[in-house]
Amino acid sequence: MGAPPEGDTMSVIYSEVAADEPTTNSFWMPNHYQSTVKRLDDGYRVCDQIVACFQERAKIERNYALMMDEWTRKWQPLVDASPAYGSLLRAWQAFLGASERLSRLHMEMQRALVSEDAGRIRSWQHDSYHRKLFGGFKEACELENGFQRAQKPWTKKLKKTEKAKTLYHKACRKEHIATLRESGIQAASGTEISPDRQRALREEHQRCSQETNKIRERYEKALQELDRSSPRYMEEMESVFEQGQVLEQRRIVFLKSAFLALHRRLDMTADSSVQAVYSDLHQAIEEINDQEDLKWWRNRNGPGMPMNWPKFEPKFRFHVFFLSSPATQDWSPDHERPQVKIKKTKEPEKVTPCSISPSQSCPKPAPAPIAGQRVRAVYDYIGQEADELSFKAGELLTKLEDEDEQGWCKGVTDSGHVGLYPANYVELLQEVESTLP
Repeated sequence: MGAPPEGDTMSVIYSEVAADEPTTNSFWMPNHYQSTVKRLDDGYRVCDQIVACFQERAKIERNYALMMDEWTRKWQPLVDASPAYGSLLRAWQAFLGASERLSRLHMEMQRALVSEDAGRIRSWQHDSYHRKLFGGFKEACELENGFQRAQKPWTKKLKKTEKAKTLYHKACRKEHIATLRESGIQAASGTEISPDRQRALREEHQRCSQETNKIRERYEKALQELDRSSPRYMEEMESVFEQGQVLEQRRIVFLKSAFLALHRRLDMTADSSVQAVYSDLHQAIEEINDQEDLKWWRNRNGPGMPMNWPKFEPKFRFHVFFLSSPATQDWSPDHERPQVKIKKTKEPEKVTPCSISPSQSCPKPAPAPIAGQRVRAVYDYIGQEADELSFKAGELLTKLEDEDEQGWCKGVTDSGHVGLYPANYVELLQEVESTLP
């Protein structure tokens, strides 16, 4: 660089070089590598936050599963006892069944989020970050030490250059002031000044110019030394920086795989179990058949019901069979003196002396197998007389005798009660062999 121009142009040059330059935040400036070191510490904290985030999501999944389970338990008996019937009832019940299955799946998801996914991230943290005895991580400390070693020689030269720059700018400022004094006094007074005063001002200006030139030479020399060391400095700094990049790349790649695993875990639309739940539910809804339901209702509550229309009856026929003691109303082979019950039926039964004499006792016959048919109650029925059975809809009975002319059948309950019941209140299941005393 050549010597600075003299005269009036000096003030212009000074205004260009002496102005305060904005502070740069470049990575190459001393200690500006700290953000890269801090990124490594932040990476560990991000892993902690991810674990906490999805542990909270696991709580949401658990609460959702519990709420669905509670909803199912509340509505299951209400739906079962509702006036709905047929395929429509089965579809409604399918919703509750689907919710019960989904509740189990969401509970499994909650356990997997806590044990598998969070555990995987914790394990990676333990393997990738090693804490020092006095705090911090070994990896971050090694990275910072590498930056410090790379910057130390270059930073010394930079400080020397900054000092030379400060001195040069100060010398330029003094030279500028001397120039102003030399040219300004005469203009301010409007009169001629003494030759001695002019000579003194001119000599002061010359000394300032010479001092400025010397300092400028030192400044330029310091800059040259700094420039010569900069390539090696940049190479070493970039080498250390790449070490940090490698560590960060591992973290990003791992967290990407962790996020993909979380996506697979939470994406229930791709879960075959969930697909099966909704497929079964859709099938149950598709099976709603208005014609079948209407036919069912017609046969059980409408014109399709069987009817024994009144007709002329020439005489009564008596059907005699044995019942248990009225005190217990339980059918049991241990009663040795059963009572006689007479009801109008299709055919008369033979009346034995044993069955009509309360003062006599007959030998108790051994149980013999009697062919019967299993039937299921379609409606609730409460016996109006002592010889009639009482049962609830859905209860299983064994039919002992076919329907008579009055529309009654003889049967026995699973608890041992024998009696009559309306034939159109049950439906046939299958023939079985049962044993009666």
